[in-house]
Amino acid sequence: MAETLNMNIIARIDTDFPTKFGIPRQSGVVEQLEGRIVFAPEYRNPDALRGIEGFSHLWLVWQFSEAVREHWSPTVRPPRLGGNTRVGVFATRSPFRPNAIGLSCVKLERVDLHTPDGPVLYVSGVDLMDSTPILDIKPYIPYADSHPEAKEGFTSRNWERALKVEFPEPFLEQIPENKRDALIGVLENDPRPSYQKDPERVYGLPFGGAEVKFTVSDADGVLTVVGIEME
Repeated sequence: MAETLNMNIIARIDTDFPTKFGIPRQSGVVEQLEGRIVFAPEYRNPDALRGIEGFSHLWLVWQFSEAVREHWSPTVRPPRLGGNTRVGVFATRSPFRPNAIGLSCVKLERVDLHTPDGPVLYVSGVDLMDSTPILDIKPYIPYADSHPEAKEGFTSRNWERALKVEFPEPFLEQIPENKRDALIGVLENDPRPSYQKDPERVYGLPFGGAEVKFTVSDADGVLTVVGIEME
């Protein structure tokens, strides 16, 4: 019988992604994406954050709350490989693993110890859905955590997927000015699943209170925003 271990949710993060679609594949890919970490009531103790402002980046340990499954598979099909090739689950960052736990490195923008919600951490470069449970927070330590010589394995393939974004001004004006750069960064990184290449398909990306409708032409590498629907 497998051993089990209970973990506490210490916080949740507020982001502009109400669903999984469009979230960057790794943290730090879109630096402008912001998040607000709000602690659970029993962890709203400023002493627990004493000294954290001295670090520029943090590791977040979190739960893939939308990917929790009763059973697991030893192999998965990474989108980076087109969604058809299987590799071992422990050779990926797939959410579909025995314990649905993720790891993200984010930039600590500021700390506010005195808000109506208790101490709050403001971070950027997030790759998390809104209300994602946070299980732990640890400082990023460059001398130990940075390995420039590290090998990328299969993730080095097809990394450059940057698209040119055509965002007509009438649609762009519907997006709050402080969210525009982050949204464009998300679109430039091609939010589609890597195996979808239909130039006629209209995609809908929920982001920051709007649904952004777009198409993608792979022939010329252009993503075109074709509509905005406000919630």
